[in-house]
This record gives sequence, C-alpha cells and structure tokens, in this order.
Amino acid sequence: MRYATFERDGRVSWGVVQAGGVLDLPAAAAATGLAGWPETLLAFIQAGPAWWERTGQLAAAAGSASLLPLSGLRLLAPVPQPLRNVFALGLNYAEHAAEGGHDAPDAPIYFTKATTAVIGPDEPIIADPSVSQQLDWEVELGVILGAGGRRISEADALDHVFGYTVIHDVSARDLQFARSGQWFLGKSFDTGCPMGPWIVSADEIGDPQNLDLCLRVNGVEKQSSNTRYMIFPVAKIVEDLSSVLTLQAGDIISTGTPSGIGGSREPPEFLQPGDVTEAEVAGIGLLRNPVLSPSP
Repeated sequence: MRYATFERDGRVSWGVVQAGGVLDLPAAAAATGLAGWPETLLAFIQAGPAWWERTGQLAAAAGSASLLPLSGLRLLAPVPQPLRNVFALGLNYAEHAAEGGHDAPDAPIYFTKATTAVIGPDEPIIADPSVSQQLDWEVELGVILGAGGRRISEADALDHVFGYTVIHDVSARDLQFARSGQWFLGKSFDTGCPMGPWIVSADEIGDPQNLDLCLRVNGVEKQSSNTRYMIFPVAKIVEDLSSVLTLQAGDIISTGTPSGIGGSREPPEFLQPGDVTEAEVAGIGLLRNPVLSPSP
C-alpha cells in the first residue's frame, strides 16, 4: 500500500494511492458506517496491525468510483506533524564519510531534525541568507516505525517498521559546523526536511537494503547510490536506538546520505533560489522541491 496525506478544497485528509487516484480512507469509512477510523495517517500508524489490515477491505468496498484524481490534490508530507523530532544518521555511507575526510564510524552517529522542519512534495525549501548561505542536499531513505519498544533485536527490527518514505536532509553547512560540532540548528531550520511523496508499506518494499537512491538539482544528478552501502542497515539502527531509548509507533528515522553532497565538491556547490531538487528512492517515489527566497 502507498499511504499519502493530502489537501483538497481546504480540507486535509489521507488515504491510499492507487492506479486510478487516491481513496480518502476517513471519508470511505464514514460512507460505509465504519466507526472510529483514524483521522490522520499518524493515528492510523499508531492504531496497529488490526487497523492496517482493514485498509484492503475498505478499498475493495469503496470501489474505483470513489477515487480522487491525484492531479486535483495537494500532497503534504505523509506525517506533516511528526510525533517527535526525526531521528537522523550522519556518515552512514563510507564514501560519504570519506568525501568529508572522516573514517567510517564504528557506531551510528545520531542527530535530530525538528518537527517544524518538515515539508511535503513541491513545497519550497527557503534559502534565507540571514539563516544560512550554504544549503546542501542529502537524499535519504526514511523509515516509519509501526511498533515501538525497548531493546529490539536486529533480527526482529524490521517487523517494527510500518513503511518507508523519501527524506531530503537539507543541511545548512555553515550552521552545522559553526558551533563546536552541534549539528542540531544546521539540520533543523524551517523547511529543511522535505518528506514524501507518500509512505510505502514495508511489505511492498521487502528488503530495505537494496534500493537505488539519487538526487538531482535542476535535472543534473548529484548523488547516486544504493542502500546496500549503508554502514549500519535499518535493522541495526533500530536495534541500536532501542538499546538506549524507548521507540514509539510513528517515530521517523532518516538513515543517512551517500556521497555527492555539494559541500564536498571542488569548488563547493550550494542550493540557490530558483533551483529545483529531486530526491528519489526506487520503489518509493520522487520528492520534488523548489528552492525559493523568503517572502518579504
């Protein structure tokens, strides 16, 4: 299943993306008299497998006549207001570590991105020179947990995953490296976490360690790799995080970026107003965002 959050005629809802359009699941549930259907995609994720399994039945009962044309919807981030900060990994691809002059880490390196940084497909990344003059690109595989827990084993970790999305970890390099290695501000500025275009359920993806991913700026490829080159795979990340803190259903993890970032190029390249970024992960989709100057 592909789950999307969208806006239509001023109303925000969510549903399943199908070949002929999008089925508004809360509306379909109401039409069939199914009480208690979750009003948001996050609430649906948190509701657990018993609710997830009803999606196919509801879609079959609604039929194709209930589908909304995708062209008439404004897609939002699948989880526009995450449960808490997005967990993110630094230096999780060896070539990316090397391009920055670092050795491959012996253990995962974590930071977080503030929930207010999240934007959806086609929403603008704001290049505000009063905040940063070194906005950089980073395509990443996003993981959405469907079940939390503490001390989750690597062998069981993927059973805790609801699905996957595309995350663009836009990074303000000048802020990131200006404060003695405190990455938080440089990773958390408003509009710095594009996400989408939807969440693809874990059963459709299968192995998350065999997905091509790439990023283009103005149609020019800047990054291209495969998730098999992660130093710490998704299952290991879930195990490691949960060994220290309790994970929760709805938590989002951004798993690191491959080589090809702008800051490591000669000369360095950074995003400018007028640019268009396209972050893509095979089997999930393409996340497009323009770069704009701040409004007056």
